[in-house]
Amino acid sequence: MTNTTSAEECLQKRYWYYFLASSLIVFCAGIAFILIYRLIIWLCCLVSTPPHGASPKVANHPGTVNPPPPKRKGSTTNANSTATNTTLQKPSDSEIGYITEAKDWAGELISGQTTTGRILVGLVFLLSIASLIIYFIDASEETVESCTPWAESPRQQVDLAFNVFFLIYFFIRFVAANDKLLFWLEVFSFVDYFTIPPSFVAIYLDRNWLGLRFLRALRLMSIPDILTYLNVLKTSTMIKLSQLVAFFISLWLASAGFLHLIENAGDPWVDFDNPQLLTYWECMYFLLVTMSTVGYGDVGAKTVLGKIFIVLFIMISIGMFASWIPEISDILGRRQKYGGCYKKERGKKHIVVCGHITFDSVSNFLKDFLHKDREDVDVEIVFIHKILPDLELEGLLKRHFTQVEFFHGTVMDANDLARVKIETADACLVLANKYCEDPDQEDAANIMRVISIKNFHAEIKVIVQLMQYHNKAYLLNIPSWDWKRGDDAVCVAELKLGFIAQSCLAPGFSTLMANLFTMRSDKPATDMPQWQCDYMRGTAMEMYTEYLSSSFNGMTFPEAAELCFSKLKLLLLAIEVRQEDGRESTLAINPGSKIKIENATQGFFIAESAEEVKRAFYYCKNCHAQATDVRAIKKCRCRPLAQFKKGVTAVIGFGNKLATGRFRQYNLNHSWKHKVGSYRYTANPLLSKKDRPTSGSKDKANAPVPLAAGEKRISFSLGKTEKLTKHMSLRGPRLAMPTTPTVAALPPLSQESQDTSVCPGEEPRKFDSTGMFHWCPSRPLIEARMDREKASATVLCNHVVVCLFADANSPLIGLRNLVMPLRASNFHYQDLKHVVIVGNIEYLEREWRTLQNFPKITILAGSPLNRANLRAVNVNLCDMCVILSAKDKNLDDPHLVDKEAILCSLNIKAMTFDDSMGLIQASAQQAPGFLPPGFSPIGHSKRSRRGSVCGSNVPLITELANDSNVQFLDQDDEDDPDTELYMTQPFACGTAFAVSVLDSLMSTSYFNDNALTLIRTLITGGATPELEQILAEGAGMRGGYCTPSVLANRDRCRVAQVSLFEGPLAQFGEDGTYGSLFLFALRNLGILCIGLYRFRDTNESSSSPSSKRYVITNPPEDFKLLATDQVFCLAPCNLSQSSNSSPKDRREEINTHKKVPKVKKKKNKHKGNYSGYCPPLSF
Repeated sequence: MTNTTSAEECLQKRYWYYFLASSLIVFCAGIAFILIYRLIIWLCCLVSTPPHGASPKVANHPGTVNPPPPKRKGSTTNANSTATNTTLQKPSDSEIGYITEAKDWAGELISGQTTTGRILVGLVFLLSIASLIIYFIDASEETVESCTPWAESPRQQVDLAFNVFFLIYFFIRFVAANDKLLFWLEVFSFVDYFTIPPSFVAIYLDRNWLGLRFLRALRLMSIPDILTYLNVLKTSTMIKLSQLVAFFISLWLASAGFLHLIENAGDPWVDFDNPQLLTYWECMYFLLVTMSTVGYGDVGAKTVLGKIFIVLFIMISIGMFASWIPEISDILGRRQKYGGCYKKERGKKHIVVCGHITFDSVSNFLKDFLHKDREDVDVEIVFIHKILPDLELEGLLKRHFTQVEFFHGTVMDANDLARVKIETADACLVLANKYCEDPDQEDAANIMRVISIKNFHAEIKVIVQLMQYHNKAYLLNIPSWDWKRGDDAVCVAELKLGFIAQSCLAPGFSTLMANLFTMRSDKPATDMPQWQCDYMRGTAMEMYTEYLSSSFNGMTFPEAAELCFSKLKLLLLAIEVRQEDGRESTLAINPGSKIKIENATQGFFIAESAEEVKRAFYYCKNCHAQATDVRAIKKCRCRPLAQFKKGVTAVIGFGNKLATGRFRQYNLNHSWKHKVGSYRYTANPLLSKKDRPTSGSKDKANAPVPLAAGEKRISFSLGKTEKLTKHMSLRGPRLAMPTTPTVAALPPLSQESQDTSVCPGEEPRKFDSTGMFHWCPSRPLIEARMDREKASATVLCNHVVVCLFADANSPLIGLRNLVMPLRASNFHYQDLKHVVIVGNIEYLEREWRTLQNFPKITILAGSPLNRANLRAVNVNLCDMCVILSAKDKNLDDPHLVDKEAILCSLNIKAMTFDDSMGLIQASAQQAPGFLPPGFSPIGHSKRSRRGSVCGSNVPLITELANDSNVQFLDQDDEDDPDTELYMTQPFACGTAFAVSVLDSLMSTSYFNDNALTLIRTLITGGATPELEQILAEGAGMRGGYCTPSVLANRDRCRVAQVSLFEGPLAQFGEDGTYGSLFLFALRNLGILCIGLYRFRDTNESSSSPSSKRYVITNPPEDFKLLATDQVFCLAPCNLSQSSNSSPKDRREEINTHKKVPKVKKKKNKHKGNYSGYCPPLSF
């Protein structure tokens, strides 16, 4: 009772103004001191200034310094002399001596760049928080002013110790400040004025006043700086978030403390008789409710000062709350959704996908990567992009949330790479924008991403998508780029133009291959025409890999392929062949009978699903030899399976990689050496034969068999399977092994490219240094250029016309990739198709640097939309017309990107031609009568085919940038605009190709790092890493000598298209089945059939049959054949023997070729041109 009474008596007189006055006195005294000091310095400088015209004295200089010359009227004063004079006349304001040293010491002490400074700043922050906590306790337990003696209050003693430390820190900051007046007016300086002096006054008065100690809450605003010093905050988003949160909390706590002070103290002009007892926490609650504009009314300000403060607080805080809180929420929401770090599950793989991340690119990627035919793909996909996903992409990510995660960031930042756990990722895939405005800039950006990824983690496997072929060379400059590790580049231009080039040689092959490496499912419908049902079944076929069971051991490849086809209902395409040293393996595509299956050999199959391919792994000759149902071929108990690798590996499917120790031994500087006959040479790993047949063999079975494909002939020699041992490396350096077909023979237009150093009738032997391509010395563009008159006077036939739309400044598309497959060395020189390019001459001058070493190329300057130009190049007599566009594809309306290509296609189809050329040539051949147009009699395979009367029969292939534009190419189809590209008629017929089909190659390359090499093998002309290194030098292709090692590289298996109308397979053209055709071709000719190219309208009910064909991939065994069908096949060739033979042997070979008896032609309802049938015109 006594203590309470004494406390009340003590509080009868209040001394709050002493505490407040101490703070104000310190502040005003400091201001006065700074101003007086500055005034004294100014007066001293004014006094020390010499009179006008006097020479100033210089310290330690006995004489005087001459003043600057007087300024003349109209002249300018030299800046340097003025500065020097000013320096001499006016002493420097900067401190010197010990003052400067003290300032430097203080600056280093409080700087966040030093360890001491960071520790000091952190300690100040922690003590400020501790002092604020003491204030919270005092505000909760005591009144605003209390008479507790200082000696009896441990909290006051601790707080005084803190304030002593703050005083020392304030003095250090003052010394280090450059502008003392600005420092005195800083926010943190005001915090010290109103918190440090009152703590000393409390000792003197022996009482405590809460006062303005709540200002310590403003120290929370330094949290972002401290966290930045400690390297905790690394991103601008997090720094911004911490600043917003710190400022909001600081203002909230400080305002609550001020309201608590004035409400509990009352108004001073009424002698503090109207106080309202509010706790500090009630004040915080009231201010938060006020800021949020809720205003419950349960708590409010009653004092006049409190009401005035609330009015001002509302005007400031409501705007702050309305803008900052949503921004904080947005940042927190984004961080929660797309921030943070990837949490990797134990035992589960993940890949990182970066680059061009949009809804279209991600949906195409996921559609193929997560296809159901891959069985259980236990791989998580982590996307990282600097732009947050839009609503469309966000919805896509939610649909695949169990296997897909998105992170906001960039691979150019090491912190973001660490967030997505790039060091433990199985691979990193970099996607490109195929519709970019500048392909070279897009490639440069993606290469920089690869550099950043490799710099962070050199061991990771990187698969990058590039636009231009020549930019692949820059990847070789990255030290950690290693093909052996699985690093690869999917070049869009190389593959796109390679597909189109194959369509020039084997129409429809681009569609067949595109369907094989893309994961699709058969979608039968009851109302589908028969041709669509056949085509759709073929689209469900994919390429897979699986280990062959021990029952295949000792079999030759034809025997194994026959067993797989007839027994297992699988198409065996190639096998893995180990080298003699056992350390390396190659891929042998249809190698013939000299290669025998060894234990645990991996095979490459065409099948509908990975489940079907398991039959090759489970097959047991003891248990399954009598099985008639393929579903009965399952795992048996008569042999151990532990010695084999379980599970199916899809080339474009499930991800077991080829023999880890085998296919990763290749180095770009490494050479394989093989023995061929008596020669030891260094060549590419295509060749692994030890015994090569001699050219002197006269066996009748080894004589070349003439095959006619329509009006064209197959220009490879067909013999026994002993001659067909050709290995094509799938792995190694991801060699692009050429397997280009030929379906026509083109007589050379001129002799400009003929080799005069060889005897007449002998094939010219001019190839590049790798032996993969025909080569000629560099030619200037003027020699290859011709005008319209010269083109009209030249007999152009069986050629390839390239309609190119480009401006002078259009980005290069790399026409070399289109020409290279057409100039593969596994063609005879006379079989090379002449290439005529119609387009802008300024653009072609830029492309010519890469084309000047290829023979039989002609340039016609002009627009491909000009019909006179098209007639001049005999577009109606060409084997293929290719329509390309290099113009800007980044337009506002995506449907307009293909406008030139579509107009050109429709323009050609609307043209009509006379057939006088066909009549003249037919009469000159002295044929007994006209065959169906486009078909040549045996022995006259070199004659040109009759031209198309209708432009709609001209063979076309059009490149499209936008898939939906395919609906405008064919006016007679009924494709829905929303139909997927592969289901449309132009794509099924091989007359349209879109770059979007290449999106699947990224996932294909990941699941099997040999798949991309296999695809390059089947579509390019033989671009090896050796050649890529040569081209990377920028000097173009180099010619090579016709050595046995170079000529041996010509022996490469290739894709061909064989007609069933006549030739050795004509017996199956009428009422034959695909199964009997397959077995006959494999057993007797060594040919591996892979599909059919059939007329769309084969039904007798068709009133006006179309000349369009469609692709059927791997038909069933009982599939009925027609005489008009053409067969896609993998046929061996052996050109090195004919190259090494004498002219006499060559002439004997030609004579033998001519003596082959004719094959009786089959009748068919098509009476017109089978390769380009034109319905009768109605007049």
